[in-house]
Amino acid sequence: MKSGKGRSRTIKVDHLARVEGEGALYVKIKGNNVVDVRFKIFEPPRFFEAFLRGRNYSEAPDITARICGICPVAYQMSAVHAMEDAFGIKVDGPLRALRRLVYCGEWIESHGLHVYMLHAPDFLGYDDAIQMAKDHPEIVQRGLQLKKVGNEIVSFLGGREIHPINVCVGGFYKVPTKKTLVPLAERLKWARDAALEGVRWVATLPFPEFEQDYEFVALRHAAEYPFNEGRLVSNKGLDILIRDYDKCFVEEHVQYTTALHAVLKDRGAYFVGPQARYNLNFDRLSPLAQEAARSAGLSPLCRNPFQSIIIRSVEILYACDEALRIIDEYEMPDKPCVEIQPRAATGYGCTEAPRGMLYHRYRVDEDGMILDAKIVPPTSQNQKTIESDLRQVVSKYIDMSHEKLTWQCEQAIRNYDPCISCATHFLKLEIDKE
Repeated sequence: MKSGKGRSRTIKVDHLARVEGEGALYVKIKGNNVVDVRFKIFEPPRFFEAFLRGRNYSEAPDITARICGICPVAYQMSAVHAMEDAFGIKVDGPLRALRRLVYCGEWIESHGLHVYMLHAPDFLGYDDAIQMAKDHPEIVQRGLQLKKVGNEIVSFLGGREIHPINVCVGGFYKVPTKKTLVPLAERLKWARDAALEGVRWVATLPFPEFEQDYEFVALRHAAEYPFNEGRLVSNKGLDILIRDYDKCFVEEHVQYTTALHAVLKDRGAYFVGPQARYNLNFDRLSPLAQEAARSAGLSPLCRNPFQSIIIRSVEILYACDEALRIIDEYEMPDKPCVEIQPRAATGYGCTEAPRGMLYHRYRVDEDGMILDAKIVPPTSQNQKTIESDLRQVVSKYIDMSHEKLTWQCEQAIRNYDPCISCATHFLKLEIDKE
């Protein structure tokens, strides 16, 4: 490291745990100006869209579930909604409610993992949750138990915790009786209380002052906080049907990354995920979740991505509350699924994965064989916004020490809980300063 006008500085992190997948970040600074920021994803392509071609429509939910071990339900739900759109099928009543219930389970387990294991150590100065557990064992235990409750819901309705196998186009292969849901309800009552404590706790964490003028994009439903259905809306005027996604969004190839960057046509970067859902759907949260958010110091509008840990905690609380409501009102349907009649068509589906909206499009022939598939995951949609945040973070904290600036950059990335892939936990961070 050199001091003075000609100083140069390189910050390199070879192993950034607490993100999912392989990536790198390069930041170049000249003087006091950030001149280049590149958030790189260098994992090889996994070709899931190509794998789907030539397969039967019924295989899509199980194949796409393998894309992610943390949020397989999201991939299944986007797949089944797209196929049902293609075939003109509408799933409602108890079957629709069960889909919301299994999604509640995924939000609880995914957000629980991120809030307590991956993100909280950043705010408290620990390298990982294992170190944090030495001083805060009760906090880590709460996170583990919340994740366990979420896994139990996914396992009960999906057939297993990871890559569930009970979801099908038209509904489920098997549905529960109301009696068998009672044990889940008892666990959820504990989880709801624990989630409320969690919101109160994360509200006490130290948050950097950092707000940006984002374009938030999420589903918006007429009566519900969004999981599976709604229109795609933003805080800057977007309001479209899911099937119009390709008219308004485009994926761009960027030379330094193997993942495509999704942008809004003629507008650029946008922001998906819990913070977008919260800002666009605060009025759709349950009264308990709204009250908890306000008590935690949040208004219906939050532009500080470092406070996303509070919003994820609010969504855990909402998911517990919503799951209990669904179980209380549930009546077993006559059939586990709606009958499907394939036809040649194109279907569109979009649901809210824990990390943000997940878009699927399928073109099938008259026998239901998949001719073409397109899948746009949340992290690819957030990549340009992550880069923008990093540019602003480095500019704002450019006089920080080498160690502190590195930490701040890592934390800014983890604000988004980026799911680069499910294979490894590795990210290289390098800041080149001239």
